[in-house]
Amino acid sequence: MKVLVVDVGGTHVKVLATGQSEERKVESGPTMKPAEMVAAVKAMAADWEYEVVSLGYPGPVVHDAPFKEPINLGPGWIGFDYAAAFGRPVKIVNDAAMQALGSYDGGRMLFLGLGTGLGSAMVVNGAVAPMELAHLPFKKNRDYESYVGLVGLKRLGKKKWRRVVAVVIAELSAALEPDYVVLGGGNAKYVRELPPNVRLGANSNAFAGGFRLWEDESKPKPARRRRPPARLAVSPK
Repeated sequence: MKVLVVDVGGTHVKVLATGQSEERKVESGPTMKPAEMVAAVKAMAADWEYEVVSLGYPGPVVHDAPFKEPINLGPGWIGFDYAAAFGRPVKIVNDAAMQALGSYDGGRMLFLGLGTGLGSAMVVNGAVAPMELAHLPFKKNRDYESYVGLVGLKRLGKKKWRRVVAVVIAELSAALEPDYVVLGGGNAKYVRELPPNVRLGANSNAFAGGFRLWEDESKPKPARRRRPPARLAVSPK
């Protein structure tokens, strides 16, 4: 099955398809609406073949559809018909969950995406669970994202930001008890000293997760054994 993976972020929309080795991207930003995103993706992937689409969405996703409007993009993402717009079957998952799935290596894993905001997800025994930790209160009436997201990085500077990231990792690890933590997102590269059981992910893992979303559909299904028709018990007259 040929899959087109679309990773929608607050600064860029990135795409990669089955059989391709180099991603393509376009700027997004606070005015981008879903129709504009689809048009940009179709233009970037015009010479690629794909049968289905995996869409990493920067916000909560419930029952394969956006549940809240994204903070860093334009309006209109809830209720938009993505399958009709792409002309293909579409699976939608939170962007952090997609990257987490691509980063997973067994056991209990906590994924933290240090990008425009703070993405978070856990994968436990192969099952991915998107989480919304970014807007939980942290300190001084600010949430986690205000400290370790892009706004926090700019306000604090890299040195203080690194110290805060270490504190956030320790707090969330104590609460969620993962076997290991993976740091992803565009700003993870600024983290220098990694605590024990913490490792850097790669942005390309989002694409790996998008491909994994369709793996079950790509596997041949075992033939179902036909049961003999049930016989009705007839009482003798």
